[in-house]
Amino acid sequence: MPVLTKSLAEPVAPEDGLRVLIARYRPRGVRRGAETWGAWDKRLAPSQALFDAMNGRRRERGRVVARDLPPLGWEAFRARFLDEMRGAPARAALAEWAAHAAEETVTLLCHCAAPDRCHRALVQGLLREGVD
Repeated sequence: MPVLTKSLAEPVAPEDGLRVLIARYRPRGVRRGAETWGAWDKRLAPSQALFDAMNGRRRERGRVVARDLPPLGWEAFRARFLDEMRGAPARAALAEWAAHAAEETVTLLCHCAAPDRCHRALVQGLLREGVD
């Protein structure tokens, strides 16, 4: 079965199969019970530190202490994200979703509008090829 990707802004379609949100944070404005996804797996989202670096922020002890820093470029983000996906929690999640995708179509969802610059495309590739 295929592993697809979509932005959360894209409409639900019958061919989506199981829609899995792989974002660190819950989308704003979506009430409990009104979710358009069937599962949410934060293990496949960028860490908070990587998310902040991508958005030009820095935290200390959980609080944002710097904003408007230069955002992390795509290649640096890609390398750091793929490193994170080699950790035990991410590897377990990848194995679980790969097994699920063998039985049913899985659509990975994220907030990003551009699929070619989003971690969901990287996760899709890992699910198709495996983690090394």
